[in-house]
Amino acid sequence: MTTETAAALRRHLVEQLVEEDLLHDPELRRAAETVPRETFLGSAIYKPSDPPGVTVWTPTRRDDVPADEWLRLTYQNTTWVTQIDGVLAEDATDSVTGGTPTSSSTLPGVILWMIEQAGTARGKRALIIGAGTGLSTAYVCEVLGEDNTTAIETNPAAAERARKALAEAGYAPTLITGDGLRGHPERAPYDIVIAFCSMRHIPYGLLRQVKEGGTVVVTLAGWGFGHGLVRLTVDDQGGASGRFLPGYTSFMMARTHDRPPHGPFELLPGEQRSSRIDPAALDDWSGRFVAQLAAPSAERLGLGAEQILLDVATGSQARTRPAENGEGWTVVQRGPLKLWDAVEDAVEAWQNAGSPHLSEFGLTITPDAQRVWLGTPDGPSWLLPV
Repeated sequence: MTTETAAALRRHLVEQLVEEDLLHDPELRRAAETVPRETFLGSAIYKPSDPPGVTVWTPTRRDDVPADEWLRLTYQNTTWVTQIDGVLAEDATDSVTGGTPTSSSTLPGVILWMIEQAGTARGKRALIIGAGTGLSTAYVCEVLGEDNTTAIETNPAAAERARKALAEAGYAPTLITGDGLRGHPERAPYDIVIAFCSMRHIPYGLLRQVKEGGTVVVTLAGWGFGHGLVRLTVDDQGGASGRFLPGYTSFMMARTHDRPPHGPFELLPGEQRSSRIDPAALDDWSGRFVAQLAAPSAERLGLGAEQILLDVATGSQARTRPAENGEGWTVVQRGPLKLWDAVEDAVEAWQNAGSPHLSEFGLTITPDAQRVWLGTPDGPSWLLPV
């Protein structure tokens, strides 16, 4: 397939994103029509399939796919996984594998929308956390210029892959291999920080690298697998504030904020009572995030009426099931943390407010605490685990 056709596919994708109200800024539209995603997708990806109970991944190499098919795949508004458990798709030796994605080429619509929400414009300096394949960094370079663009990638193999792809596409930003949550003070201060990974809280050292009035766009997440994208304006007191954005955005957790590993666990006896809420509220996008705010140290397992919360550090557990009489639900709790008590209180506060989307929530950061609130800053609130 010709370069002209690749350009036509890029223009078609841009038109799609404009129609979906994801892309408005003329400079970003130009960037999206210019940056060759096929360069950043590299020589192979993992394609998912979902047999019952597990996701498996099949390495798919560019050389094994007709050129026109590969380009059509490239310019879908789709996330393609490029690394599983630290193994790049081009280095995979098995024809099918399980495992956890550790790097990907996020769907362009989300990348461009986040860059636009951050207020990216010429004359500003940006820090990109989670460079991944380098695609987001290339978009930012097109708008800000490579001298004003700094990116960080924690995985050395992914960072090297991104560095080569950026060079091949004609970009030479500052690309650091390291922990993105530490930022890169040598290039600070920044007007904009955009994170393409999730965090449990915003590191204070990162905030101090942003100018007063600067913008931070980051997905807050946790061990309950709730995600919320927030846009913050940094103040002159060492803090920031802002609201969560519309939509449904999730990213892989930053390595240093990921849940602690654990082996097999046993569900043990505990105190039993009726649940005040339908456990399936935790399957809702916003309800899950609210529950996570209430029990930030708990990993969430299960679905529907059968939820499990597990706190590795204290051994606390909570599990729910339908009541034996068929009316309502039963919860069993064990350990020093009454996990389900806290979840019930939070979910009821959310439901009493009309069960709104996370865009009705906000975040206030001071030097002492980071607090998510519902409705207004003086509404119901929960502290992030800083």
